[in-house]
Amino acid sequence: MSAVSAGLDLGILYPRVQQFYAAQMQRLDARDITGYAETFSVDAEFAHSPGRPPARTRAGIIEDLADFHRGFEDDPMQRRHLITMINLAGLDDGALRSTAYCLVTKVRPRREPVFVSCVMHDVLVEVDGELLTRSRHVTYD
Repeated sequence: MSAVSAGLDLGILYPRVQQFYAAQMQRLDARDITGYAETFSVDAEFAHSPGRPPARTRAGIIEDLADFHRGFEDDPMQRRHLITMINLAGLDDGALRSTAYCLVTKVRPRREPVFVSCVMHDVLVEVDGELLTRSRHVTYD
């Protein structure tokens, strides 16, 4: 991953990470669980909800999110994840630490939206020229 974090040229790196997050979150909001999981490295760890153990590996992420979303099958709620305030730092192994705010909007027909504020603590890696999430730990405000 040294090509990603070498020198931390934020003029190139920051918009690349923003685009990565935009594509990743649009997959999640569309409930494209497999597509979302493919934005993680094969050995990834994903801790997204209090009380749920972290999911590990892409297959584990798919299983975890399928189980999580089963609780909303009859709920017309639409989630939108807005990622802001991205702070990037290079790590010794060439990976990239990203700490970002995430505002989740939950919208249901004829109801006021509900907002959830959290922080994403990510480690991003480059594999074959593509950014992937190696780990994500989400904390809630």
